[in-house]
Amino acid sequence: MKREKFDMEFLFKASPAILYKFFTAPSCLVRWFCDGVDIQEDTYTFSWEGYEEVAELVDDIEEERLRFRWLDAESEDEYFEYRLSSSAVTGETILEITDFADEGEVDDQKQLWSNQISQLKKETGG
Repeated sequence: MKREKFDMEFLFKASPAILYKFFTAPSCLVRWFCDGVDIQEDTYTFSWEGYEEVAELVDDIEEERLRFRWLDAESEDEYFEYRLSSSAVTGETILEITDFADEGEVDDQKQLWSNQISQLKKETGG
């Protein structure tokens, strides 16, 4: 089945430094992204309701970008990525997410990300 790449963008009042912590610290990840996480060097084992997925951190530019590759991904070209920047006009932090989903499931995956980002906004104060 063909996988489709998609991008999403969200605005935050929280600084890139705070958001970066919520993408990398286990105590913060469990507040919005997963039920549990075990980090061993660049390997992140995420768990959701007893189901585990393992991702490798393949790119890390502090407070700018994190790119992960799922170890069971069908293609080495697949990843999910967080990019952080600041709006010169409003001062808000711009979070851009890139991910992949099965053909026909992009809308569902976008809805899942939207729900998770809503929780992240609550945790970071907007």
